[in-house]
Amino acid sequence: MEKTRQPTFPAALHNLAAMAVLLERLERNPRQASAEQYRHVVRQVTQLLEEAEPGDALNALLGVAPATAELYENLRYAQAGLVLAPLERAAAAEQAAAAAIERARHGAPAR
Repeated sequence: MEKTRQPTFPAALHNLAAMAVLLERLERNPRQASAEQYRHVVRQVTQLLEEAEPGDALNALLGVAPATAELYENLRYAQAGLVLAPLERAAAAEQAAAAAIERARHGAPAR
């Protein structure tokens, strides 16, 4: 039986990687924690993302941790937009946001 190789990360990302694993578990099974515990994990991951050096190692971590990647993208949205989301999903989100803004401007009810 072939063993799945787990990615390894530099020491500077070990805490972030550990918290990312926890966040992924909570995303898959939210009943494992209270809302406050979940918020605490998100705050911790956010802080570690803000301290992380950009580069290949961080990109590799974000590639295997979708919830963490989404947080990272939200933190960097003002500078980079939806850079980690697949182009099709990013374009759909942009179009949906533009449509919602247009409806709000004209007082139309949301769909």
